[in-house]
Amino acid sequence: MNILFFSAQSYDREYFTRANLKTSYNLRFLESPLNVDNTALIKNEKVICVFVNDQVNAEVIAQLKEKGVELIALRCAGFNNVDLAAAAAAGIRVVRVPAYSPHAVAEHAVTMLLSLNRKIYKSYNRIRDNNFTLAGLEGFDLYGKTVGVIGTGNIGMVFCWIMLGFGCKVIAHDVYENKELVQAGVVYKSLQEVITEADVISLHCPLMPETKHMINRESIASMKKGVILVNTSRGGLIDTVAVVDALKKGHIGALAIDVYEQEEHLFFQDFSDTIIMDDVLSRLTTFPNVLITAHQGFFTREALTQIAEVTLNNIRCYSEKKELTNEVK
Repeated sequence: MNILFFSAQSYDREYFTRANLKTSYNLRFLESPLNVDNTALIKNEKVICVFVNDQVNAEVIAQLKEKGVELIALRCAGFNNVDLAAAAAAGIRVVRVPAYSPHAVAEHAVTMLLSLNRKIYKSYNRIRDNNFTLAGLEGFDLYGKTVGVIGTGNIGMVFCWIMLGFGCKVIAHDVYENKELVQAGVVYKSLQEVITEADVISLHCPLMPETKHMINRESIASMKKGVILVNTSRGGLIDTVAVVDALKKGHIGALAIDVYEQEEHLFFQDFSDTIIMDDVLSRLTTFPNVLITAHQGFFTREALTQIAEVTLNNIRCYSEKKELTNEVK
């Protein structure tokens, strides 16, 4: 089986090569992202492996069909970048990694929240300059605060458990209520109630038409003044321009994001010697109360190992004509 990887980084090569010792597939790695201009790079591969920022729209899928591609293997949980209807019409099946160490992303969200609240990043820079003052580093106790969690799937559930451990009052919104979380003390409420009552809001829901820009000018207006907003899910959940305006006005007290709506043009690349042309992201980086990481939440040894193993197992099931339990339809 020949497999072509798009948007491949050094860690993709390392972990997939190691996992492939059990399967011995022919793996070929390209740093280039998949888009309409480079499907010609596909040679004799029946399977392509893509990541979150690869473009798998209808036009690309038509070209994949012409190249003889039979399977699109996502090495991630999200699939909003894939035109599933076009893939089905082309007879190309799509598989994903629905869960990979949910602790990795949940813990990263907590890390960002704590660092933002207690100004750890500011303190670190001060100490390096031999400045040991504390002025301007004041935070607040998370204990007793109301934390709103939007989306209580695998990652959101772990985040809830951690926040409960801090002694927070956890309120949540999801289409499905998790009985274990309810028994532990999590109170499910409407989306509007969560947004209105929370001191901290953390997003853990998928990006779909109904969730796109769920954080917008209207929803922000109903939030508590000084609310902390954390997003480690998908950038499109937030109307970033509206958030910038709310930060300027002081309505949003702090923002932590590991994802960005236009990240496909930036994340996983080095622009240290060039000028970033994205004015919205550039504006965000000027705020002292904004913490940004570049889609780093999944980046742990455990998660990378599981991603590689599950992805290759998905491909193995396809090649052996077994049931595709992780197929996206």
